[in-house]
Amino acid sequence: MEFTFKNTENNRIIFIKFLEELSLKELNTIPSGYNNNVFWNIAHAMVTSQLLCYKLSGLPFTIDAAWVEAYKKGTKPEKEVTKEDVDTLKELLTSTLKQLKADYDAGKFNGFQTYTVSTNNSTLNSVEDALEFNEYHEGMHLGYILAQRKAL
Repeated sequence: MEFTFKNTENNRIIFIKFLEELSLKELNTIPSGYNNNVFWNIAHAMVTSQLLCYKLSGLPFTIDAAWVEAYKKGTKPEKEVTKEDVDTLKELLTSTLKQLKADYDAGKFNGFQTYTVSTNNSTLNSVEDALEFNEYHEGMHLGYILAQRKAL
């Protein structure tokens, strides 16, 4: 799983660069033809890892539930994000991945509720499946972000 964690870390580094390099206006802008923005895509990716790994394993989130409610599947940007929101997300991108790896290494993910993802109709049967799918999911949203950046 080291390879999967390293790839996810690489995705997160790229996400942080977008948060640092784009203006607040750019992070908040929903480009024509889209229903979300760069900030939403990054926050959604972070939240999804919590849902896939912690929720499906019956464990509590390591983030405030308000983040989950605001950025889970089926949501859309509801408010302009602030510099404080950006700073918090940058910290969460790093801290949640470190905690996820520590919890995985400690064997905390004992139970897992099987789940079929709508993205590609794959069935996740273990936290390892969830971690590997999460890497794919974050990469998919990275692609959306790259397209949105060009459309800004």
